[in-house]
Amino acid sequence: MTTFVVLGRYTHASIKDISAERTAAANEVVKGLGGEIISGYAMLGKHDLLIVVDFPSIENAMKASIELSKLLGISFTTSPAVSMEEFDKLVG
Repeated sequence: MTTFVVLGRYTHASIKDISAERTAAANEVVKGLGGEIISGYAMLGKHDLLIVVDFPSIENAMKASIELSKLLGISFTTSPAVSMEEFDKLVG
């Protein structure tokens, strides 16, 4: 599994539909693509959401980003991430 950081920005339209049910539907999309949400946060500032998720491949992460945008009307940026320990091994 590869870890990805997903940053989201609400649109004016997507704010109206915020609900626990919509969050559950998003979780099902992630699970359906073999992913597992590690943690998620609502934020203030440039980004409204930060989600840390594991996916089996970059293709699954890309598909999830698109499917979630279509489902939720939220703009997502998805980036692979490695732990600092793994980073040190890669560059050290």
